[in-house]
Amino acid sequence: MFSTRPLDIGQIRAFFPILNQQVYNTPLVYLDNAATVHKPFSVIDRATHFYQQDNANIHRGMYALATRSTTALEQTRLAVQKFIHAPEVENIVFTSGTTEGLNLIAATYGAMVVGVGDEVVVSEMEHHANLIPWQRLCKQQKAILRVIPIDEQGQLDLTHFSFTNRTKIVALSYVSNTLGTINPIQTIIEQAHEKGAIVVIDGAQAVAHMPINVTDLDCDFFVFSAHKMYGLTGCGILYGKKKWLEAMPPYQTGGGMVKQVTLTETIYHDPPYKFEAGTPPLASIISFSEALKFILSVGHSRLAVHEESLLVYALAGLSRMPEVKLVGTAAHKVGIIAFNLTNMHHLDVGLFLDAKGIAVRTGHCCTQPLMERFGIEGVVRISFAVYNTIEEIDLFLEALQQVIYKGNR
Repeated sequence: MFSTRPLDIGQIRAFFPILNQQVYNTPLVYLDNAATVHKPFSVIDRATHFYQQDNANIHRGMYALATRSTTALEQTRLAVQKFIHAPEVENIVFTSGTTEGLNLIAATYGAMVVGVGDEVVVSEMEHHANLIPWQRLCKQQKAILRVIPIDEQGQLDLTHFSFTNRTKIVALSYVSNTLGTINPIQTIIEQAHEKGAIVVIDGAQAVAHMPINVTDLDCDFFVFSAHKMYGLTGCGILYGKKKWLEAMPPYQTGGGMVKQVTLTETIYHDPPYKFEAGTPPLASIISFSEALKFILSVGHSRLAVHEESLLVYALAGLSRMPEVKLVGTAAHKVGIIAFNLTNMHHLDVGLFLDAKGIAVRTGHCCTQPLMERFGIEGVVRISFAVYNTIEEIDLFLEALQQVIYKGNR
């Protein structure tokens, strides 16, 4: 799709209809991509085509529409397998999102292997979706929840932390949704496996920014959401090693996940279908294949170079403002910046920027323990995608300078 190097950002932006609008009579500057990214025409058109031409349930009917729907969904499963380099297509389970994937693992695999006195390890920077399920599991099983601390830069502090023979599950984010920190996942996986623990990776903030190879990582589970990588909401992916998926009981029961049902017994399907009860969000799943094509057409290397340039430029601009206090300054991070102003509350900053047509995230970003670690209530967070520009960052920095001036009056 894109033959020029470096990226033609004007060409890319033309694929995203939502960007061509004004907010409060000023051009939209969207800097909340860690929450969700916008959708290119190809994704929107594929979902529309499904509803206009193919709308039928999957794995049930023998007629033409049902066959086309089933084929399209399974083609997306195959595309996901190739995108994350999973060994087999059966490793790929469709969920409603990262949150459901994490809850599924905790409620099934977790309940199987975690017992009294066993350990589940998370970190201090986890999104609530990768903390609360493990809290609940440990309370139910009378297990111990251990937490890897972070240092002042927002990096995992593994200096005095080690896994033990009682560690059964290590559940960590690949990339912090609030700080942008890239964690040393490969090293952690190797150390956890040495103790016989399995590793669950929350990849929600990683898959849109870097290539993922679950086979090379040797992680046991990897979960992410389509809507954070140019797909629609309602579609998530759970990768699991086949031996674990086969051993795990179903998370939900109902139609579509059974081989045979009598009034007294049920024989469940093999993975992945065992975990896909009911009618899935068909348009979201089927159109996700177009989102993957979009990322691959841009190329991870060019995407990373562009987003790194935005990150460096934004950090340089913020460094010239003494009122800005950065939260999380890890050496290795993706295009996510969290900060506060010394002279204005983060929520007021967000409202002022919104009045200028600039969309940012404010608050605790679903990481309240992380906020507590830094002794703050919340942050202002900006986050980048492939369609963001240096000019947009200039507009943001100019508006932020106005916020600072207003706070100093």
